[in-house]
Amino acid sequence: MIKNNRRNFLKTIGTLGFTTAAPALSALTLPSQKNAENNIIETKDKHGTKATTISILQTTDVHCQIHPHDELFWENEKPVFRKTGGYAYIATMIANIKKKNANTFTIDTGDMFQGSELSVKTTGKAFVPILNAINYDLYIPGNWEVIFGKKNMQTLMGSLNAPKICANMYHDIGDGERGELIFQPYHIWNVAGTKIGFIGYTDPLVPIRQSPNYSKGIIYTKPEENLAHYIDVLKNQEQCSFIILLSHLGLSQQLALANMPECKGIDYILGGDTHERVRKPIQCKYAKVVEPGAFGSFIGKLDLTIQNGKVIADKYELLEVASNKIKPNKNIVKLLADNEAAFKEHINTVIGYSTIPLYRYFVVENPIDTFVLNALHWQFPDIDIVLSNGFRFCPPRTTPDHTGNIPITNGFIFDMLPVDSTVRIARVTGKQLQEWLEKELNNVFAKDASKRLGGWVVKFKGMEISFNAFAEMGKRVQSITSKGATINMEKQYSILACERDGDPADMLCRLKGVADAKNTDTTLHKVMIAYLQNNSPVTPTPSQNAKILDAPSTLLSQVTGVDYTFM
Repeated sequence: MIKNNRRNFLKTIGTLGFTTAAPALSALTLPSQKNAENNIIETKDKHGTKATTISILQTTDVHCQIHPHDELFWENEKPVFRKTGGYAYIATMIANIKKKNANTFTIDTGDMFQGSELSVKTTGKAFVPILNAINYDLYIPGNWEVIFGKKNMQTLMGSLNAPKICANMYHDIGDGERGELIFQPYHIWNVAGTKIGFIGYTDPLVPIRQSPNYSKGIIYTKPEENLAHYIDVLKNQEQCSFIILLSHLGLSQQLALANMPECKGIDYILGGDTHERVRKPIQCKYAKVVEPGAFGSFIGKLDLTIQNGKVIADKYELLEVASNKIKPNKNIVKLLADNEAAFKEHINTVIGYSTIPLYRYFVVENPIDTFVLNALHWQFPDIDIVLSNGFRFCPPRTTPDHTGNIPITNGFIFDMLPVDSTVRIARVTGKQLQEWLEKELNNVFAKDASKRLGGWVVKFKGMEISFNAFAEMGKRVQSITSKGATINMEKQYSILACERDGDPADMLCRLKGVADAKNTDTTLHKVMIAYLQNNSPVTPTPSQNAKILDAPSTLLSQVTGVDYTFM
């Protein structure tokens, strides 16, 4: 029984009585004029009726990247790198937009407290004053907000000044029974004579995708279980004229949701999690879907034109945070310096070099993942197969220093691997490996978008596979070899991966039923540092251990069948 305590959530704000948004959008005929007194953008139609433009700004998946960084863009079928991001530069862009239009609402849709050494050293606390200083208006939690446990998540989110919403995270009151929602399910923005409703959802697969103990004490549900209810509340009780779903589900899951009948009544989904860069809204059956990249490299900007209490037009654009063209906000610069001061020397200490750019954007193989696998194989040369999860976080590092090579710092080790997990070894049969690979590939390439998990293809060394990404479930893997020989289905192979906190003793990297599992006396960070001390500079060129047969090796997204290209 869900103890929802609606009295805590259902809030009547402002004047009721506006109708729902008109299904057909009409173009305005006269140019914009700015209301000088209130700094509001207004237009008039041919009948002289005033219309107002409001702006909704979105950041997501910044992953604690507080400074400008190298960013990868895919242009003319090759990677191009530019400096982007940094909270001081994001703050300037937001302030400039608000200066032009007072009717601006700013949102972050999750993964605010995980992803850097500063985050780990302060258990996320360093980011609370930074986010508060930028003056966000609304938040939802991401899948990584639980990285330091439920209690810390509640403290961190609760310390943010703006409201937080999420309609599918419940207190576990024992034996899997759902208590009340941890956060209020929705929020209403009264603006320009109308109401804009926001509903929030985060990834219900958190206990599967991440270490189970991170989210202990929380019960997650699928959005479709109560979405229609809250749409009804916002549309018919609260009389919202436009409803936006804020989500941290990943682009595939968001597209699937936008095509479900339960989503009828949602106008836009402002999404996050998979770090996709949607420059043109993807029109689904019931809603338009966008996602504004990651690491603070972009701000999503949705402009809505309101007239007579109705939204009559919408426009979306993805704004690049081009830090070399923006003056940083001085207050944020000082705040960043103050919060980082005690850790800055260690974060910026160079521990090795790479001769090639380091990034993690391709779905199948990347230099960063190759770097991690090479280090693990160097440390454990007698292990047959080394595994690494299909992580997506970590901004690129591509700028050489005075040596001509690309410096790797202590901080970058945390960017690559925010969790310093214990290295764990076990044994599995060839048959187990094949079945596991089929499941992992289906998590990435399932034809049914709702069955795709958020990560990319799992990474490995000591094993080579060829596969068809878009084949049927269970028929993707075409070949598996190890040390030049075809995998023997009955033979046992030694494997290595990182331990996930809370997994069963016989599970490793989501591979169930492993034998002789035991932890080593080292961790991922210790392995990476030792490897660099003995092998720098490194050249982690991907070696096609995973060979995709029906798509390019430079595949940048798991999303297919819609009008979208990662750029």
